[in-house]
This record gives sequence, structure tokens and C-alpha cells, in this order.
Amino acid sequence: MENRQETAVFVAVIGQQDDERVVNDYLDELQFLAETAGVIGNKRFTQRLEKPNSRTYIGSGKLEEIASFVKENETDYIIFDDELSPSQMRNVEKETGVKIVDRTGLILNIFAQRAKTAYAKTQVELAQYQYLLPRLTGMWTHLERQRGGKGGLNMRGPGESQLESDRRIILDKISKLKEQLKKIDRQMASQRGNRGSMVRISLVGYTNVGKSTIMNLLAKSDVFAENKLFATLDTTVRKVVIENVPFLLSDTVGFIRKLPTQLVESFKSTLDEVREADILVHVVDISHPNFEEQIKIVNNTLADIGAKNKPLYMVFNKIDAYRYEEYDEFSIDEKSTKNYTLEDLQNSWISKENTPCIFISAKEKIRLDKLRNDLYKMVAEIHAGRYPFNNFLW
Repeated sequence: MENRQETAVFVAVIGQQDDERVVNDYLDELQFLAETAGVIGNKRFTQRLEKPNSRTYIGSGKLEEIASFVKENETDYIIFDDELSPSQMRNVEKETGVKIVDRTGLILNIFAQRAKTAYAKTQVELAQYQYLLPRLTGMWTHLERQRGGKGGLNMRGPGESQLESDRRIILDKISKLKEQLKKIDRQMASQRGNRGSMVRISLVGYTNVGKSTIMNLLAKSDVFAENKLFATLDTTVRKVVIENVPFLLSDTVGFIRKLPTQLVESFKSTLDEVREADILVHVVDISHPNFEEQIKIVNNTLADIGAKNKPLYMVFNKIDAYRYEEYDEFSIDEKSTKNYTLEDLQNSWISKENTPCIFISAKEKIRLDKLRNDLYKMVAEIHAGRYPFNNFLW
């Protein structure tokens, strides 16, 4: 069969208080997520509603419009920029005849594609099963064949429905995966303990902001870096020495808006490196139009995993990609971050934030010496307090 690129359309609801421009930015991200998963498309459908329709998420008229489009254009998927309930997914799929994917399912799919190590694969598999558990109806009848038994015995009890059997199989798998993760967690905790009391720095930030590129430059390593979402899933730790001061630098999975709760739970143990870090380096893509919202999302996620009050150093990356747009005072749109020069943004952030920050380009290697020098000072201060009789700093 000839390989054909799978296609999708993208759907979002605009709430009464939502800015349509911001919703379109969200759809840009959703489209980027789809491309990362290997699906293309640029057709979008939006509808302004007070709240999503409880039965089909969108109104009946808009649903008919989408159904007509996907039929005429032989579209493979309809992707929603929110998590749909199992009944909403079934109803929309029934009306359109096309596979329905919500934001959570799409992100889980990307994580499954990108997981390389046994640990990451186990975490993602657990998150997938937790997501699929309430969506079992009509989806998992094949699972019965996966349930073992001596002599090929049927493990389903008398009178037990197929759905109950599948549910029990999923619950068994979830239980086994959790046990596997506990064993790996103990091993990783032991590894962290064996590192002694070296100063630890952890790179955190929204997905695709350049954390892995910065990691490679500082640690002179070859961590996989790509202009796609979630290029890094496994936490990578490298020893770095700046001048005469050693420390451990870790690169972690990127955060994202509406990160599925199943993934947050599954990856909490991976993020122990963040919780146990002495300093967090929060990397921001200054060229992104919604970088301030991304900062809030990262800060909220850090709070969720118990790492909110760590010493923080802000690194505004990708200054080479920043594009200033002159503000038109006669425009009805409010002034946005793109209407400020890079110098204005730099001065405003340095003056209004108590958090130390720097503006760099990892790609073009701009101000990397200043970045190294700042990290050196922070690590040296902690190191001197931790090893007061080690005089190599003086």
C-alpha cells in the first residue's frame, strides 16, 4: 500500500471571556503537537460558546459543518484542544465517522513515540492505561487475549461482561506498572544518594524552549535536541565544571499547557531531580508570543510537584528569533509583548523581577560566557557554605 500522510482538522471552543487571538495561538500549539506526532493539517474550526456542549463539546450546526468538511477532504482525525469526556468522543465520532483525538490523547501519543528507556516507556504506558480506563466501551475487546492463564484457560468468570473483563485486565496492568515504577524509583533514589552532596542545578521550562541545547553547551554533551515538542522525556544528568567548581546539571521533560494529569502523576518520580535541585534554571523562549503565559504554566507545574520555593535563575533564550513589531496606536488590539523592543523587555524584566535573569541565544552562542559566569557565582556560594574548609575557591 502507498504510504499516505495522515491528516487532521483542529477544533476549539472560545469561551465568553476568551480572547480569540489567544485561542488561535493555542491552536498553533495544537497543530505543532499534531506535526510532532506525524499528522498534518491546517484547517481549524472555532465556536464561541458560554461553555462546551455536554454531549458533543461543540454545537450541532458546527458539528455538521465539520462532518461535511472531513468527509469531502478524506480527513483522518478531528483533534480537539481540550480533554473530552468518553461520551463526547463517542458522540462526535458517531456523527462524523472520523477518529476523534483530544489534547490529552495527542500528548500521550507523542510521549509514547518519544519514550526510549524502559523507565520512560513504563511511565507513559501507565499514563495511557489510566487515560483509557474510563474509555473502554467498544475499544478493548481484544485485551482478553492478552490475559494469561495455564492451559489457555478463560480468566473471565461466569456471567462477567466483556467490559468488566477488559476493565479488570487494565486494572491489573496498572497495578503491575506501578510496582515496576516503584522498583525503578528505589534504584534511581539510590543513584541520587550516591552522588553525595554535590551542588545540583536543574533546567526547567516549557517544552521546546531550548533546554537540551543549553545542556549540551554547558556540559559539552550530546543530549538529543530537536525543534519538536517533548524531544526530551528522560531526565539526563551530567557533571559540569566551570572554572574550578563542579556541579551536576540535569535536563528534564518540558512542561506544557494542560499537561495531562496522568502524565504529571507518572512523571513525578522523574522530576525528583527538580525537587532535589539546589538551583532551578528556568529557560524561556522569549520569541514566543505567549512567553509570559508559558512562565506562569511552568511556575504552576513547579508548585504542583513541590518545587516552587527553590532558588531560581531565569534564562530568556532565542533572542536571535525575537521579532519586534511596531505598535499601531490606532489599532483596536491592546499592546502585546511583541510591540516592545528586546531592550525594553530586558530592562522591564530585570527591574521588576527579584529573580536574576539573562537574555541569551543558545543557537547563536550569544552571552554564554555571562551565563557560565553567573552559574559559577551561584554554585560557588553554595559550595563554599557546604564545604567551608575547602579553600580551593580562594
